[in-house]
Amino acid sequence: MGRPRPADEPAAAPRSLPPNRSPDAAPGHDRHTHTHADKHTHADKHTHADKHTHADKHTHADKHTHADTYKHTDTDMGRHRHRYAASWREARALAVRSGRAVAVRASRLSLDQALGHVLAEPLVALTDLPSFDTSAMDGWVVSGPGPWNIREATGAGDKKRADAGSSRDPGILAGRSAPATLADGDAVRIATGARIPVDANAVIRSEHAHVDEARGLLHATHRVLPGQDIRPRGQECRAGDQLMPAGALVTPAVLGLAAAAGYDTLVVVPRPRVDVLVLGDELLTGGLPHDGLIRDALGPMIGPWLRTLGAEVSAPQRLGDDAAALRRALTTSDADLVITTGGTAAGPVDHVHPVLAEIGAELLVDGVAVRPGHPMLLARLRKADSVAGSSERQGEARGEGPYLVGLPGNPLAAVSGLLTLAEPLLRGLAGREPEAPYRAVVRDEVHGHPHDTRLVPVIHRAGGAVERPGSGYSGYEDGSGYGDGSGGTGSDAESVVPLHYNGPAMLRGIAAADGLAVVPPGGVRSGTEVEILDLPWASAMPWTEGCFT
Repeated sequence: MGRPRPADEPAAAPRSLPPNRSPDAAPGHDRHTHTHADKHTHADKHTHADKHTHADKHTHADKHTHADTYKHTDTDMGRHRHRYAASWREARALAVRSGRAVAVRASRLSLDQALGHVLAEPLVALTDLPSFDTSAMDGWVVSGPGPWNIREATGAGDKKRADAGSSRDPGILAGRSAPATLADGDAVRIATGARIPVDANAVIRSEHAHVDEARGLLHATHRVLPGQDIRPRGQECRAGDQLMPAGALVTPAVLGLAAAAGYDTLVVVPRPRVDVLVLGDELLTGGLPHDGLIRDALGPMIGPWLRTLGAEVSAPQRLGDDAAALRRALTTSDADLVITTGGTAAGPVDHVHPVLAEIGAELLVDGVAVRPGHPMLLARLRKADSVAGSSERQGEARGEGPYLVGLPGNPLAAVSGLLTLAEPLLRGLAGREPEAPYRAVVRDEVHGHPHDTRLVPVIHRAGGAVERPGSGYSGYEDGSGYGDGSGGTGSDAESVVPLHYNGPAMLRGIAAADGLAVVPPGGVRSGTEVEILDLPWASAMPWTEGCFT
């Protein structure tokens, strides 16, 4: 059901922005205030804001090829610039490779600090597990055929009885020394986890034993098999066995396994460090929208989203529409990845492209043929100590600084950029493998863009009628009927249902979703299999910061 990993796809060639490019050099405009997106004219001509009106039509080479790539021709200070927009698969594949291209760092953390990190080296058993033969049950350890003579544990005597607070012999306890040997025909009480004496051949559970107190004999009420209820040494692993490979996520279970295998610390890949820069003078951080100002939806969303992907995220920096502030933030960041929101198009206050050109960044992806989120970008910044200097130095040290993912300002378009570029890039930076793709049947017809990939919020349903546990989806009061148990495929196979409210500026659909369907150009009919991108919390509701999915 899965198709080849994105890394098998071709990638767009990296380019550098011309240092003197003006803000008008990039076509389109996708800022926080855009609405009425994904509307198309009969000419199918498009701007970067996913807006398609008669006033927004390009008059030059704004047509799409069947290869799902296209060029825009714009005027830049009297010159013409041709821009290539990568296909969705090209862009995602390049993000995967970019993350892998960075040398994996390693650090040693105590077990209580390693949760959520990725192993930088294999977890190898330091000892046999268990390290000695142990009892799997409370009961009696016996040697030879029965009935057996009941004996006290050798060396137990009054001390063990006193420790147990009883006159009855407690037998062999976990953490205590076992008898050196157990004579043939003898039986001794034993606790779960206690060491098995030499020459013992079975453990009889307490409920399967009958004690003849008068004669001091133990009888079994069930057949006794050699080795029963004994965990032999090395049953789980031998010293030197690989328990987990490098790249495995350190989950609570991995921590337990590491502790059992004798580890106090783990060598892990540090979490990628991310700076978030929120751009736009029109954004409010509190209260109701008013006077042309709108609430910032991305500042509260991006940080927690990135943390679910395993990143360490600084508090968002709100820079407004200030090119100088953006330049300072980019040239002084010591993060592994910088995320910007808004300002990736070519409006009068869209400063991302001009600032990247000014500081000599290497532009890897400049626009993606995906809706929503077309004007997303991926760049590699230069080291701070090589930014200043003459134009002759601007070609030096490229590709050595942090990555930058520029997200469009519209909220769902920003989510598209997160899953297209940021998520696969972060997986590489964290030493994790790309997520294996999978496909599911879409229940309803999904309209597509004529030439671009669409990412559509969906929810999984088993048999077309039962919601996925923890999805938080209960239907809408918009006539969809999805939440009332009606409709569906009528089969037991899992399907996905496309959700309403999926415009570039909308979050209502994605808030109820547990995944995004990758819809190819032209759309798909009901019953068609589509690739699914899981949202980080799809299987971890209710979640806490840093859930492991």
